[in-house]
Amino acid sequence: MALVLLFLLGVGNFVMHKAVLESGHPLLGQMPWFVHMLGGRFGLVVEFLLLTAAMLVNQNTEGSSATGAALAYLGYTIANALAAWLIITRRV
Repeated sequence: MALVLLFLLGVGNFVMHKAVLESGHPLLGQMPWFVHMLGGRFGLVVEFLLLTAAMLVNQNTEGSSATGAALAYLGYTIANALAAWLIITRRV
């Protein structure tokens, strides 16, 4: 069940990241050169690696480590949602 939840959180993170990339916010132009690698998709690769790591840790460990990985990814998703909301609504 935790893997399904992590996967759904990951899908949400990808959607938020894509929305921020397409928002045309002026902050995107001020990002370092490596963020613009792969046509601006470098961040999506990082999102994928974070999701994969969280799912692997959750699946291959027991007890508090698995719970910690899931909670850490949940916290990351909440922070991502707040940042995406701030950027998309131009409050930043």
